[in-house]
Amino acid sequence: MAQKSLIIVESPAKARTIKNFLGKNYEVVASKGHIRDLPKSSFGIKINEGRFEPQYRVDKDHSAVVKQIKELAKKSEKVYIATDEDREGEAIGYHIAKAIGQEPEKLPRIVFHEITKNAIKNALQNPRTIDMNRVNAQQARRLLDRIVGYKLSPLLSSKIQRGLSAGRVQSAALKLVVDREREIEAFTPQEYWSIEAIFDESVEGSLVKYLNKKIEKLTIKSKEESQEIVDRLKKETFKVSKIEKKRRTTKTPPPFMTSTLQQTASTQLGFSPKKTMMIAQKLYEGVQTDKGITGIITYMRTDSLNIAQEAIEAAREHIKRNYSPDLLPEKPKKYATKNRGAQEAHEAIRPTMVEFTPQKAAAYLSQDELKLYTLIYNRFLASQAKDAVFEIETIYFESQSSIFKAGGRRVVFEGFYKILSGMEKEKLLPPMKEGQEVKLSEIKATQHFTEPPSRYSEASLIKKLESLGIGRPSTYAPTIALLQTRNYIEIEKKQIKPTQIAFKVIEVLEKHFPDIVDSSFTAKMEEELDDIAEAKKDWQKVLADFYEPFMEQIEKGKKEIKSQKIATPVGRECPKCGSQLVKRSGRFGEFIACSAFPKCKYTEQIDSEEKSDHVCDKCGSEMIVKMGPRGKFLACSAFPECKNTKPLTQPKSVEAKCPECGGDILERFSKRGKFYGCSNYPKCNFISKYEPTLNRCPECGYAMARREYRKKEILECIKCKHKTDLTE
Repeated sequence: MAQKSLIIVESPAKARTIKNFLGKNYEVVASKGHIRDLPKSSFGIKINEGRFEPQYRVDKDHSAVVKQIKELAKKSEKVYIATDEDREGEAIGYHIAKAIGQEPEKLPRIVFHEITKNAIKNALQNPRTIDMNRVNAQQARRLLDRIVGYKLSPLLSSKIQRGLSAGRVQSAALKLVVDREREIEAFTPQEYWSIEAIFDESVEGSLVKYLNKKIEKLTIKSKEESQEIVDRLKKETFKVSKIEKKRRTTKTPPPFMTSTLQQTASTQLGFSPKKTMMIAQKLYEGVQTDKGITGIITYMRTDSLNIAQEAIEAAREHIKRNYSPDLLPEKPKKYATKNRGAQEAHEAIRPTMVEFTPQKAAAYLSQDELKLYTLIYNRFLASQAKDAVFEIETIYFESQSSIFKAGGRRVVFEGFYKILSGMEKEKLLPPMKEGQEVKLSEIKATQHFTEPPSRYSEASLIKKLESLGIGRPSTYAPTIALLQTRNYIEIEKKQIKPTQIAFKVIEVLEKHFPDIVDSSFTAKMEEELDDIAEAKKDWQKVLADFYEPFMEQIEKGKKEIKSQKIATPVGRECPKCGSQLVKRSGRFGEFIACSAFPKCKYTEQIDSEEKSDHVCDKCGSEMIVKMGPRGKFLACSAFPECKNTKPLTQPKSVEAKCPECGGDILERFSKRGKFYGCSNYPKCNFISKYEPTLNRCPECGYAMARREYRKKEILECIKCKHKTDLTE
């Protein structure tokens, strides 16, 4: 019996999809992400004479996977590394080889931009070796981030507040958010007035000139001034002084890359970047289609706008057959990214099968999956259609002392809008002739105030990070998620607002570690990582050049940074040691602590009591509003005799139903943190630490819960603890 060849990929979903394409002579196994990393409990980098040696470890959660891959590798004729084709995937492939005792440079490495039968077979026919330059670029990034995080975060925690962190990309992104908030806080609104008129009862025009002086936004500054102009113009006669007609072309948008997909999904679908990438991952790794399980989009972490020639030809043929030949330009459209740091190693994001239309996909995909797939599919098709053409008409109405302007727009050629929705409606002006007298039907002055710059949304922050060269496609969504997790930002009505602690952190970093929050420095570092990947720079030298001056700043900061911790005396003595009690700020707001800390660790909560209309259902006493670590809650006023508490708001329900009784699942809180419980408690005692989902365990059939594991979201069986990717 012939030995099998082993293919090692990252995720179980991808492994199953590839297995479907290959015969019995291939075994496909998943590493389930990174199997080696720097240790969590120590620095993990040995530095000797300017050389940086990472101390990688196989974590406990992956020891069984490594053992399985080792055993399969021994029995296999060939072992192929088939991890993702970005730097992260290259590094994962390198670590897999090292963990199973193989030489990375000797193992065949296959790459594919899409998970389809043809792409997999073509990759197997054209293997290469692991690119150590790309591995070293990823290692340099990992070690840089560990150096910054491990050395700077404890310093911030000791000087400002416990539990703070700093990061190379994270801190530069946070400074952008804080700087925008500073602009908003420093902004002073200024009053200005505009004057609009209606001519011949239908045409709306805006005043653009008065007394031969061009009016800017702030020229008319008061109601009195605007009223004086309005009164004068009511007495004047108007005529059509000029009619202009111009043709304007709206260029076809390019297909998506990672950043533009995240931005568009945010603005059009309301998806967070994290959700967008999670769904895109599943569409890439494989879903059920009319042709079996296959990947239906190309790789979703890319900064390229390149498109394979066969895909372009398929798109043009589809447009010709299903829309109109008139929609096709003579030559296929090609695009190039304007991002200075773009690697362009992949294709843009596109459907792998043009014939798998959103109409067909509707029978196989979930609602959110279909929304994102439709967005990607239509954008790709539209990218090969002609530009849209509009006729822009402008009519100028002139009096003795003023000129008003009215604008209209007519669609001449719909172009790519035939495929994409979102075209503005036509605004047609009635036929008029130059020299024609017109009646002034209405005129009014409107008050306005200048507005501050708007806060960043997740989409606009990603756009800004991309334009400055901060981070790369794989880092945008995790960076924003990390800032939220660290309580540096809050997202209110889709706008990002920095918390008070974020201002303190940025103030300290600006003064003592300016490079860490400098966008140009961070972008330059990204360029150096690109140079390492292209064999233009030595990764050890890049690390050394950063490390030595950074550590000098750390040592200097330990001495020079004054404590930012606010400690206000409260006029009472500590009941444990007799020292003065002080008010301090913590992760969950203000609290009272002993001034002799850390010798004395006495603390107490600050009561911020408010009356409420609620009555305790246990003793009948009045319930009062108190502040806790998770915000406000109701507590019995008879405490400590009665310790009854209630949430101030109704518990939030999740989509899944209780696997024990079918009741609703509610998000609840206890002293140990958040958990999920059945709404039928105490009749039903079901609880789960993680959020239950509608998915069922493939091994025991019980409900699976969503949780974070190894920096990825996975599903874990609540009963038997079987783990699988969230994308399964």
